[in-house]
Amino acid sequence: MFIVLLKFAEKCADAGLYMQAHKDWIQAGREDGVFMLVGSLKPAMGGVLLAHNVELEALQERVAADPFVIHQVVSSEIIEVSPHQADERLTFLLH
Repeated sequence: MFIVLLKFAEKCADAGLYMQAHKDWIQAGREDGVFMLVGSLKPAMGGVLLAHNVELEALQERVAADPFVIHQVVSSEIIEVSPHQADERLTFLLH
């Protein structure tokens, strides 16, 4: 499982130019079953994704293809998490 941080970067003022392409990229990740959770970093710092059922290299390639990353609207950081315990509602994350 991975946490992907997308923090506003040098060209964050250009976000509007690439917003629809970024949203399409997120939707594709959700449809592919990779992105389980998408949210905002508060206050107005960028976004966060919870990714599952993907290898690190494939996730790195996917994140590099985000229009926001390509156009330096955000910088990305991928944090790998190895869960050991979970609430019963989240036990599927332990596999």
